[in-house]
Amino acid sequence: MKGLTDWLLGLHGIAVYGMVGLLVFAEDALFVGFVLPGETAAVLGGVTAALGHASLPIVLVVVILAAILGDTVGYEVGRYFGPRLLRIRALSRHTGRLDAARKQLAERGGTAVFLGRFVAFFRATMPALAGMSGMRYLKFLAFNAAGGAVWGTAVVLLGYLAGNSYSKVEKTFGRAAALVVAGIVVVVIVAWRIRKHRRERVA
Repeated sequence: MKGLTDWLLGLHGIAVYGMVGLLVFAEDALFVGFVLPGETAAVLGGVTAALGHASLPIVLVVVILAAILGDTVGYEVGRYFGPRLLRIRALSRHTGRLDAARKQLAERGGTAVFLGRFVAFFRATMPALAGMSGMRYLKFLAFNAAGGAVWGTAVVLLGYLAGNSYSKVEKTFGRAAALVVAGIVVVVIVAWRIRKHRRERVA
């Protein structure tokens, strides 16, 4: 995680937009949300904007569009491949959680798509499950776009606010100390998301 933090914070301009957008897109589109930290990348995109390495409005647009487009690709993958997706090894270990996601989708429809954006596992799987279930694309798109806009804005601004703290620390104590602060912020965010997800599973 620290290596990713250092690397992304060292990028500028187009490189920031490209890598952050790619990580957010891939997390949702390719069933790789288990290994690619799209949310962490979006937070760090906000940090780079606070450091002056990138434009905050552009980072916001890139993250939101990448989230929406990634979910759209995930939807099409689910619609095309159907239940065969559930037999791949990466998903076969999570049968219980997939069943919970499908239940939420059946009971709540578009609302499940919107809320799924805020839980890491559901963010990676809900689009494909929606496509698999036969949900109309325009309905999916409406809830997907709303979720992507709210989530993208929230995580990027969270990183931007954290980045202001990073700048103050860097000015006073140097880059090494500032990187430690940024790393701690990211770890705290990830830990908070994990604890929240565990509470949701228990509920």
